[in-house]
Amino acid sequence: MGEAIITLEKKLKDSFPEMVVYKDLKKSNFFNSLTLPSFMRDWLIKRFQAEDGFLGEEQIENIRNFIDTYIPRTKQDWNKIKSRIINESERVKILAKISVDIDIKTGWRFFTLSDFGLGKADTGIPNNVWYDFSDDFLAANEIWGIVELAYLPKDYSEDKKGKIIITDFKKFCPYQIDLNFYKEARKNFTIDEWFDVLLGAIDYNPSGYKERVHKRTMLSRLLPFVEKRLNLVELAPKGTGKSYVFERLSRFGYLVGGGKLSRAKLFYDRSKKSRGLIFSNDFVALDEIQTISASDPNDIRSALKTYMESGQYSGDDFRGVADAGIILLGNIESRNMDEYTDLFFELPNLFKESALIDRFHGFIMGWNIPRMNDDLKMNGFALNSEYFTSIMNLLRDDITYRQIVDEIIEVPKHADTRDTEAIKRTATAFLKLFFPNVQSPSGIVAHEFEEYCLRPASKMREIIKYQMGKLDDEFKGKDIPNLLLKEKFR
Repeated sequence: MGEAIITLEKKLKDSFPEMVVYKDLKKSNFFNSLTLPSFMRDWLIKRFQAEDGFLGEEQIENIRNFIDTYIPRTKQDWNKIKSRIINESERVKILAKISVDIDIKTGWRFFTLSDFGLGKADTGIPNNVWYDFSDDFLAANEIWGIVELAYLPKDYSEDKKGKIIITDFKKFCPYQIDLNFYKEARKNFTIDEWFDVLLGAIDYNPSGYKERVHKRTMLSRLLPFVEKRLNLVELAPKGTGKSYVFERLSRFGYLVGGGKLSRAKLFYDRSKKSRGLIFSNDFVALDEIQTISASDPNDIRSALKTYMESGQYSGDDFRGVADAGIILLGNIESRNMDEYTDLFFELPNLFKESALIDRFHGFIMGWNIPRMNDDLKMNGFALNSEYFTSIMNLLRDDITYRQIVDEIIEVPKHADTRDTEAIKRTATAFLKLFFPNVQSPSGIVAHEFEEYCLRPASKMREIIKYQMGKLDDEFKGKDIPNLLLKEKFR
């Protein structure tokens, strides 16, 4: 075991020399107290780690000083910063998430700091700053970076109102993300080694898992990170890390923690004329689904069905197209951990409709994931989470993998279109996740594709189809199509 770990560590360092950090999540408790997301934590570690990759007292103290200086964590911190900017005429730098937009009528460029309640009415971006950093500002709906803020008094503002303006910007990512480099590096690892690399990248210790199925099930949570509009349901015991993966791991997704679900929040807010969560995220995970309610369930259900089918939303005098996957997350009691029981009996009526469930491509059996414990916390060198989640975001736009899946899979006659699409889309996501180096049908080993991509995708859809039969007699006893590799690829 020791030799295997050393060999994998060496491969990892050789293959990703600039993207590896030392994660000791058993000891780095000071990060936990700050509730920083994983991508920001790893960015800080990468910035301040010693040459050998470790964090000593000096490095930890430097991180603390940086956080105290650049990351406001409370409303009081932000109020102090505003006072320095407005009352003391300081230019203050903070590490923050911003979104940028342009007013069509006035041409004024503005930004929002949603984490601190700073909106477009109180902000601006001067022409010189816009021209210097517009490529960075427009790279995504929301971007992270070190933002230098200053105050523009009302006498100098076109609308005679004081504004907080950006005077300098440095994008968050400290290195270039090269997707082709990542694909090539994958060739250096066996499939079992790659499982371990992926687990380390998302903060989990591979040696803490007893069986491969546990690893694969955990990694299946990443499928909507790499594939557009992949819709999944996961039911798992409490304490298996659902919220952590979907909320803390990536800056490209969003977790809704139960409560009221509204059309305005999810799709479009007519009163604010602002787009909802599906337009600014790779996925929207609805956590604690047993507790979710809606003032008009039929309205939300109808909007969800249309969007999950086509990626389009139309309503409230607004039309738009988005790529976010919809993920349902819920807890399950041990007595119900059986795919052939009625898994959805505790769900609110909002989700108890076969036509809606049919739009979900697969089911994750979360009971195959062990409850979180110290042995599952990463302790060693691993891929930087910020780098890895950025790679997953880029993989969403690569259509090569779906072309491969379409070419090598044979669809039987009269196969249900939704079943076929669900299996293909999920298999494509597995291919991106486990075999990103594959760029043509001849590049994938047939039995590996079947074992790690096609069969798991089919099983995930099979559970959805079975549960539809529990909700609606029309689907009772209906099987999914048996998709196989074309003979020339077997």
